Amino acid sequence: MNEYVEKNRSLWDAWTRLHERSRFYDLESFKAGRSSLKPLEIEEVGDVAGKSLLHLQCHFGQDTLSWARLGAEVTGVDFSDEAVSLARSLAAELSIPARFLRSDIYDLPRALDGRFDIVFTSYGVLSWLPDLDRWAEVIAHFLKPGGFFYIAEFHPLVGMLNDEGTAFEYPYFHRARPTEIESRGSYAGPGDFSLPEFNWEHPLSDVINAVLRAGLRLEFLHEFDYAWHSGAYRAMDEFEPGKGRLRGQWGLLPHMFSLRARRD
Repeated sequence: MNEYVEKNRSLWDAWTRLHERSRFYDLESFKAGRSSLKPLEIEEVGDVAGKSLLHLQCHFGQDTLSWARLGAEVTGVDFSDEAVSLARSLAAELSIPARFLRSDIYDLPRALDGRFDIVFTSYGVLSWLPDLDRWAEVIAHFLKPGGFFYIAEFHPLVGMLNDEGTAFEYPYFHRARPTEIESRGSYAGPGDFSLPEFNWEHPLSDVINAVLRAGLRLEFLHEFDYAWHSGAYRAMDEFEPGKGRLRGQWGLLPHMFSLRARRD
């Protein structure tokens, strides 16, 4: 397992260097004040002013810092050295109070003290995790009584499709052995490197049951027939500003889901 995780870490280190310069992340407009958060997260998480927020798998911290701009006291965590280094430099450059920590999620209770009002994570995070029960236990560990966990994520059914969105290529149900993909560049744009990528599939039921087994109370589960449109999805057509659907699947497949669960 460590071999898979370390190879994924190397991939994300390389991706961070690519993403820093990419149009996809548009770092310059972020520095100028653009929020990287989507309207969905802002609406469903609610007012964060004065609340402590732990952001898991934060990459190089754009969403973390966007929450800080809305008044949250933020801590971002990622397993990539390059990502955490860039996040810290951004926070310093923009004079945004934020703490960033380099840690694997499963090791986080040994690396970080404290409890939080909100634990947050979003978009493209679950496929890098081999064990959702341990993941949910870590989330519960860091929540204050009365605090809540929130995730917005691409739907695992859409995750089965090939890049063209025309056929199912990947499994829906979880397997202990990950799916290996050769990544040329990244989802954010082309690059001059090719590295292996290891993903674990998780059906929606596994996500929900892991959260419930960790002792959290489900407040809502929402599914959406669209995803956020970007140039990273070749098979996606924009139907409203910022929103897209896979070509040929308009209204037929769930594209994203969101979930909120509270620690009583």
